[in-house]
Amino acid sequence: MPQVTVRKALPEDAATIHRFCVALATFEGEPDAVQATPEALKRDGFGPEAKFAALIAELDGRPVGFALYTFNYSVWEARRGIFVEDIWVEEDVRQAGVGRALMAALARECRDHGYGRIDLNVLHWNPARRFYEAIGCAHIETWLPYRIRGDALRRLAAT
Repeated sequence: MPQVTVRKALPEDAATIHRFCVALATFEGEPDAVQATPEALKRDGFGPEAKFAALIAELDGRPVGFALYTFNYSVWEARRGIFVEDIWVEEDVRQAGVGRALMAALARECRDHGYGRIDLNVLHWNPARRFYEAIGCAHIETWLPYRIRGDALRRLAAT
């Protein structure tokens, strides 16, 4: 039986993280959306002022998935949480427990640091929704995600 391990990403994993980000963007129908480079990921993900954290999942020593996350804060709970920005498991190893291992590692980080929750967004058409629901994630139907970026962000900043 193949062995899944999850570890903190290291600076030398930046190219692997980038490769997984491109694979995820392609899966989501936006293959040209990734503007980050391995160098930018290395700069922004590691060191004393890291802007994100990441986990690498390996199957028998081969990187097969990742979770890239930041932190949020709940005023209601008065504690930090994890926001999963990206999570990806290579198609050829889905159903091998890699996604569960990544989510369990994130849950352990919450437990070990006193964080209150894990938040993530899932595209409505993504079959992974069944997986997230099976491990206990609840779809919050009363909340709708909103985003401002690009020209709209620049226009608002100019007011």
